[in-house]
Amino acid sequence: MRRNYNSSSFRPHRKRGGGWRWLLVLAVLAVAAWFWWRHEHPTKIVRPPVKAVAPRLRPFVVAPESPASFPRPVRDVFEAQVALARRAISSGSIDAALGSQTRRAISIFQETQHLPVTGALNADTRARLMLNAPLMTTYVVTTNDLARLQPLGKTWLAKSQQTALEYETELELVAEKSHSHPELIRRLNLNVNWSNITAGTVLQVPDVDYPAASNKAAFAVIHLADKVLEAFDVETNLLAHFPCSIAANVEKRPVGELHVIVVVPNPDYTFDPDLFPESPEAQQLKTKLKLPPGPNNPVGVAWIGLDKTGYGIHGTPVPEQVGRTESHGCFRLANWDAEYLSKLVWVGMPVLVEP
Repeated sequence: MRRNYNSSSFRPHRKRGGGWRWLLVLAVLAVAAWFWWRHEHPTKIVRPPVKAVAPRLRPFVVAPESPASFPRPVRDVFEAQVALARRAISSGSIDAALGSQTRRAISIFQETQHLPVTGALNADTRARLMLNAPLMTTYVVTTNDLARLQPLGKTWLAKSQQTALEYETELELVAEKSHSHPELIRRLNLNVNWSNITAGTVLQVPDVDYPAASNKAAFAVIHLADKVLEAFDVETNLLAHFPCSIAANVEKRPVGELHVIVVVPNPDYTFDPDLFPESPEAQQLKTKLKLPPGPNNPVGVAWIGLDKTGYGIHGTPVPEQVGRTESHGCFRLANWDAEYLSKLVWVGMPVLVEP
């Protein structure tokens, strides 16, 4: 039997579940609105302030040894730095790190011993580099030490008004006396309160003394490329090897033969504002200033003048920075190296500056 089809009474059949599409559209719109709101009204995250914590120093321990244990070969970088320094072959401030200056010092020793020049502290080098005495010694802080300390002025004018440009802290004083980096001295003496140190405090420091300067050098050589200064005797035997800072401006690096014209221990310093155009203070000063002597004097504890106007070899208040290209033209050494060199040189001595 055939069913009649009445179009007017027909209603389309709706599939179940069609409403979910509207829910999806509404959800998308809601998410979009939320992101817009966060963009226009960002939430400020308030975090509690973080206290600055000084990095904790790792202790540096050197086991005590009997003098009967020596001589013996060096075992590590620290021992090598001390052994080399006792031969007046300086690796800069002793810091127990195998940096470029230490590698250069090792290379120089290898040359003197006719070993392959590698700059590495290999077995052959360690076997030849001997320690003849214990590495460490004690330093007792004295009342004289503490009496000489004084703050360092922050300006040229303030420095010129001081009685001396002395050490600022006992740590600085002890570090220089032991040819060491201040951080190494702190690591060797972790229990010391350096901000309130007292007379009688016993410190552990490297035992470093250069050989007695019994003979004068015949000449010195400054190697600009390697940033080192070396002194030799008449038979071209090496007397001393020191890291050396040179001029930042290539045009201010003299090349050729110069000569020593004056040797001044513990010099004062004349500040000429015309020589420091980069200094705002110098631009305001209308006159030269005379700065008193001291280890924090701009030329340190020794001045060796050369026969090129304004040029010399001298110490520096910041021995940790020696070996850089940063001077105005002079050749900077660590204070202890400049002092030792002043005992080797003589007026008229040749100083050869090589590229």
